[in-house]
Amino acid sequence: MEQVRERGERWVVSTRDEYRQAVIGVAGIATRKLSLFTHDLEPGIYDDPEFLEVVKHLVLSQRFARVRVLINDPSHAIKNGNALVHLGRRLNSYIEFRNVRKDLRGQTESYCIADGVALVYRAEATRWEGIADTWEPGVAKRYSNKFDELWNASEVELELRQLSI
Repeated sequence: MEQVRERGERWVVSTRDEYRQAVIGVAGIATRKLSLFTHDLEPGIYDDPEFLEVVKHLVLSQRFARVRVLINDPSHAIKNGNALVHLGRRLNSYIEFRNVRKDLRGQTESYCIADGVALVYRAEATRWEGIADTWEPGVAKRYSNKFDELWNASEVELELRQLSI
């Protein structure tokens, strides 16, 4: 039986700031799981103080909350540091990072999925145009499954766990 669209809001994002606000909004919906597929931890998005506060609230207020971050190319974050990485070090029981295996790095999109029902999606990670939806379980499930396949095939990024980024 297909889920009925009970609630939710859908909008188009076209700028960096709109994308940042959409990620914060969708992440704020999460009550147990947040999955991020990013090419380079997008500085200004995933290290934004408001986003970090939402993530921190999620993992500290929910006992079984989990944040998984799949990074296509972590070299930028390793070189320049990232506040989400620092938060992940402090809350490493809740926030986990993995590096996409080199042979699977052909992914062009970037997305953030909350609880398998809400998402922010960009078809091209090099551009800010995309969509956000606070209640789209079918589409969110499709990308959650894709995320899980990449996650299971990828490796833990040890360099992101080191103390000296």
